[in-house]
Amino acid sequence: MLVVGAGCAGMRAAIEAHDEGADVALISKIHPVRSHSGAAEGGINAALGNASEDDPEKHAFDTVKGSDYLGDQDAIQILCDEAPGDVYQLENWGAVFSRTEDGRIAQRPFGAAGEPRTAYAADITGHVLVQVLYEQVMKRDLRVYDEWFVWKLVVDDDRCQGVICWDLLNGGLKALGAKTVILCTGGAGRLYVGTTNAYSCTGDGMALALREGVALKDMEMMQFHPTTLAPTGVLITEGCRGEGAYLLNSDGDRFLKRYAPNAMELASRDVISRAEQTEIDEGRGVDGNVLLDLRHLGAEKIIERLHGTRELSMTFAGVDPIFEPIPVRPGAHYHMGGVDTDLWGLTSLEGLYAAGECACVSVHGANRLGGNALMETITYGKRAGAHAADWALSHTTVDVPPSLLRDSERELKELLAREDGERPWRIRDELAQTMHENFGVFRREELMLEQGRIVQRLRERYERVVVDDKGELFNSDLTQALELGFLLELADCMVVAGLARKESRGAHARPYDFPDRDDESYLRHTLVTWQDGRPQLEWKPVTMTKWQPQERKY
Repeated sequence: MLVVGAGCAGMRAAIEAHDEGADVALISKIHPVRSHSGAAEGGINAALGNASEDDPEKHAFDTVKGSDYLGDQDAIQILCDEAPGDVYQLENWGAVFSRTEDGRIAQRPFGAAGEPRTAYAADITGHVLVQVLYEQVMKRDLRVYDEWFVWKLVVDDDRCQGVICWDLLNGGLKALGAKTVILCTGGAGRLYVGTTNAYSCTGDGMALALREGVALKDMEMMQFHPTTLAPTGVLITEGCRGEGAYLLNSDGDRFLKRYAPNAMELASRDVISRAEQTEIDEGRGVDGNVLLDLRHLGAEKIIERLHGTRELSMTFAGVDPIFEPIPVRPGAHYHMGGVDTDLWGLTSLEGLYAAGECACVSVHGANRLGGNALMETITYGKRAGAHAADWALSHTTVDVPPSLLRDSERELKELLAREDGERPWRIRDELAQTMHENFGVFRREELMLEQGRIVQRLRERYERVVVDDKGELFNSDLTQALELGFLLELADCMVVAGLARKESRGAHARPYDFPDRDDESYLRHTLVTWQDGRPQLEWKPVTMTKWQPQERKY
């Protein structure tokens, strides 16, 4: 079996599949320890009960409420029940978590959590987990094809049987056959100009599945993180607010008292992002930002628990948070939507699975709680690995028709042979800028319609895109052109889903025409498939178990 993507979800899936007895390989366009999972800072949620009387039931309720009731409650319950055991396993593998004075795993409060349940390793938690998982991959001597760019899925006999990929290091298209494939390629934050996401986050897995008839779920739900550095979009962790940092406007006012009077800086991300954007739009910002003030925490706590944040602030903003506040603003951060899967990560295409941010199982619904993303990569990566391995071990045939590789080679040759046209970066920059303006923190009907027209024009221009580098070796010009194709299709899906959801729920805020949540009409998932070169929309019910929707206040 083959795992596409080697971040936390991909490596955890590969480890579990190997331990179940499968012959596993990982394939990734970057080296596993350079994956975007390493950029996760604040922590990983599990009801360990080390800082309060916590339990999985409280974790599940907080997650359901945080999702604005769009999360599937059976999937959420699995995540929260399995989280403590999965965190202890990471600890046993060598994850160096921060500790309480009596030696237990320390837990900090995070936004919209009723208890302090976010386990952390200072403010470099994702970095620590990536290193630990890669050690386990090496310990098992798993094959890793790093710097291989997956461009297409091999689908034959109505079953996914491998991938077609570009060997970045040596050049040329290759086909890799596999009985099962797990997509773990992360998010698509590069759709936006202001994003916390790495350059590699171009929605590859979502687009690969979409092109083979698999539905994408809740694609309108892009989370904006409240604290990203201007103008780069570099993430400033929610752990700052978990440790007690304040958000201030230009008047020095803790403005969240007007938006979330009980939770203040520990309200949910969608609530805080909207509050910040409102302050900025109404003229109470500072050069298009608000201020994150850590000064009262003191130098000792900042250096011990938030040293990464201090380093980022000094490097990218020229600000030392010990002495002055950090300028921050909302930035595109996390895609709650993704490839529609069941509770084991299986898609509607036999042999194809998905896990992590590129998947939508759906544990995050309309708004993800900080600390739940790393947990999802581990728990659902593990589950997808186990199920895919079981399927692969009980089926025997793999068939990659040579004609599929020949057709793909012909398509690439045509692209590389083109001499006249537009460079991909122009289209990509325009896409990112217009998505930020027309499909951002707040959404308006007329702007979303305009964005749909813009995406159509950009897709037409993309048909004439030219790749200047005609070489075989490390042709990033070529791969970026192919990534742009993925992004344009995903943008189309997002706009169609956003226009159809005529309400405000979680990250999808339409305050000017549909300011309220409408459970009667829209307590359901959007499902987008690709038909005749266009996205087609359907709906899917939300799985409810024990919690009925209530008004969401913080």
